[in-house]
Amino acid sequence: MYDIKPTIKRPNGKTKAGRGFSPDELAQAGITYAQANQLGIPVDFRRKSAHENNIEVLKAHVAANKPEA
Repeated sequence: MYDIKPTIKRPNGKTKAGRGFSPDELAQAGITYAQANQLGIPVDFRRKSAHENNIEVLKAHVAANKPEA
């Protein structure tokens, strides 16, 4: 498993690596906090924004690490 980091858009238009994904991003990707913790996905509860590219990264990460039944 690799370390994933969210990208955050600053007010000046530049992007930077964030500390963790927001709870809204997790919810829109269909991931609970327990699942995120199990997969090693960092969560930043201070963030309120949800960026579309971070949601896509989360969905791809979960699909790649989904255990086969």
